[in-house]
Amino acid sequence: MASDGGGPGSSPPGPGSTPGSIPPSSPPEEPFEDAVVDDEIDDLEEAAEEEAGEDLFGDNMERDYENLNRNNTYDLGDDNIDDEGEYEELDVNARRQVDARLNRRDQMLGRGAGDAFLPGELDEEGALPSHQRRRNIYDEDPDDMMMDEDPMDENLSLEALQDMKSSNVAEWVSQPSVARSIARAFKSFLLEYTDENMNSVYGDKIKTLGEVNSESLEVNYGHLLEGKAVLAFFVANAPAEVLKIFDEVAIEAVELHYPNYARIHPEIHVRISGVPHVQNLRELREANMNTLVKVRGVVTRRTGVFPQLKYIKFDCPKCGAVLGPYFQDSNAEIKISFCHSCQSRGPFTLNSEKTVYRNYQKVTLQESPGSVPPGRLPRHREVVLLWDLIDIAKPGEEIEVTGIYKNSYDGALNAKNGFPVFSTIIEANLIERRGDSAKDGQMGFTETEERELRKLGRDNRIIDKIIDSIAPSIFGHRDIKTAIACSLFGGRQKNIKGKHTIRGDINVLMLGDPGTAKSQLLKYAEKTAHRAVFATGQGASAVGLTASVRKDPITREWTLEGGALVLADKGTCLIDEFDKMNDQDRTSIHEAMEQQSISISKAGIVTSLQARCSILAAANPNGGRYNPTVPFSQNVDLTEPILSRFDVLCVVRDTVRPEEDEQLANFVVNSHIRSHPKDPTQQDNDDDFEMAESLENKSPIDQETLRKYIYYARNKVNPRLLNNDEDKIAQVYADMRHEYLKNNSLPITVRHLESIIRLSESFARMRLSDYVSKNDIDRAIRISVESFVGAQKLSVKKVLKRSLAKYTI
Repeated sequence: MASDGGGPGSSPPGPGSTPGSIPPSSPPEEPFEDAVVDDEIDDLEEAAEEEAGEDLFGDNMERDYENLNRNNTYDLGDDNIDDEGEYEELDVNARRQVDARLNRRDQMLGRGAGDAFLPGELDEEGALPSHQRRRNIYDEDPDDMMMDEDPMDENLSLEALQDMKSSNVAEWVSQPSVARSIARAFKSFLLEYTDENMNSVYGDKIKTLGEVNSESLEVNYGHLLEGKAVLAFFVANAPAEVLKIFDEVAIEAVELHYPNYARIHPEIHVRISGVPHVQNLRELREANMNTLVKVRGVVTRRTGVFPQLKYIKFDCPKCGAVLGPYFQDSNAEIKISFCHSCQSRGPFTLNSEKTVYRNYQKVTLQESPGSVPPGRLPRHREVVLLWDLIDIAKPGEEIEVTGIYKNSYDGALNAKNGFPVFSTIIEANLIERRGDSAKDGQMGFTETEERELRKLGRDNRIIDKIIDSIAPSIFGHRDIKTAIACSLFGGRQKNIKGKHTIRGDINVLMLGDPGTAKSQLLKYAEKTAHRAVFATGQGASAVGLTASVRKDPITREWTLEGGALVLADKGTCLIDEFDKMNDQDRTSIHEAMEQQSISISKAGIVTSLQARCSILAAANPNGGRYNPTVPFSQNVDLTEPILSRFDVLCVVRDTVRPEEDEQLANFVVNSHIRSHPKDPTQQDNDDDFEMAESLENKSPIDQETLRKYIYYARNKVNPRLLNNDEDKIAQVYADMRHEYLKNNSLPITVRHLESIIRLSESFARMRLSDYVSKNDIDRAIRISVESFVGAQKLSVKKVLKRSLAKYTI
């Protein structure tokens, strides 16, 4: 600008000017009109400068870089700051206090940095209203909120736990704040849950746990659902993560009573019991993966106990550093890429001293025989047992497993299918053996059902009704139906001072001509018995009926696998074509039929399996038809030791009797008529059809009620003999022994005496009675004598009928 112009761009007075002189920038004296024109010019220049922006490279550009020492002084307060010193890092509480003071100072000064960028108006204290702050928090990105979340935030309430902020339950419970809240809620549950009498439930369990040196704390799912429902939801849907939290809380709770308990057991495992829904193995699907499931089945195979890696540590051979610990998952192998100290890429050796192991065992669980649909093969699953669950179940036992349904990598399965396929396993959390508890198991009875069954048992003709209800679609064979009914109900097992066991199961052998419904009677018993296994003598070898030892394809170890008799433990084993077995196979079941156990001594495995089952067997006579002129033992290829182990021997002959043959023909024809579908347009005036309808309701007890009645009697009724009954039983035994020696007939042994006792106890169970009556003994004696007489040849049979007639009337 010109030196005579005024304005903000004028230069300051020079150092040589005098106070009295007029500075060069002062305007000269001009007329009024010229001054007005100059003012207008100045206004135009200022407007042009504002429009063009500030000139950063003007004449006074160097003024911005002058050293102003007067502005370089700071008020340091009483204590100067030594910037060269070293300071300790503030802890979390001190940092929070400093941040709070700074926030209050910013609010008082009205220069809070965050407030300038928030929408809305500030309140009186320089902050947003509370409702505006809440809305802004929920408008933020959840990922940003998670990144800015303080890890030391307060624990969440139960209501906040229910409001999941993750896509699935496993991710939600893995967050630190959620895990702390779950631990706090579970600890509160253990300390505060009480029963009806206001007594602590789990406080007493924890004390008992320490007294018996156990490492498992059993928690009822129903209690958890009642006390902390959100915890029950989490443990059902993310059991792997939640049970780890429960285990940590459990060891803390135990150490409150036993401070040094970690020296005995470093970990306490929470076992979830009382899961309400029991699934079949064939019902497990993809939706059940990584959830808590409860299944029921029979143990068919059990491996040995192996040490499994839990936490692994590796040694670097170059620098000696210890790498780890690394948690070993069952699905993948841990591979270390490089050493964190020397960057070496290995190979690394396992540090066996610092590596933590745990016991590991596998069992194969197969569907219970009674739960398999008709015509289907039973499914099976591998169950992994850890810690104190090792060896808790043996092959042949029926168990209920509560565990986590997981997937497992199987290289052989992938190679077989040609594409990635995962096998599935169940990692057991709790194992309950059937019969150990007071529960009724699969058939639970309400008070109303139990009352109806008891009312049915008080019927005076209940035994005859039960016999008439056995296989109602088969005509005749009342003696065989009576024997089958006795076998289904069974006697009472005796354990004499824990040293000797007398079986209570009743074995029955049917021998007769072809076409006499022997196999059909076995099939009926299979459907009626609560637990039944069907096998054929020709298709089952000795290892198929008893037990076998085979090599595991993965571990290459010999494992034990139970056969049909082992799977039918506490049930019924039905064997058709019993005579088709070879001598070696029949010899192997001698022990199973009397001692009801199977001893194994193969491939270094020496053990004994339970086979507490009754045997219903059917056989065909030599030559195709039964020869009455020779004794029973010569009509079938069975030895005397085998025959003596059967309580009842039933001979079925196809004899020509015109009246009975006509009744049999009418019965078969009516059965076919009754099985035809009804035509609504057809009139029901046909006499034959009405007769068929009447025969349809001939069974006094429907089959479902009969099945429940048998199960209830076997589990609830344990009849006893009275002292005044022994004389009659002893007299019968003496008379039968005398006739055996006199006529050189089928041998009579002490086993026949025990058979009479078992049969009488089975009749008492049919009446749901706790004591054996005289009528029960008379029925048992009649069956035993008829079985003894019927097994003789024709000439001896006539003599025995006359001499033992007083017992068969």
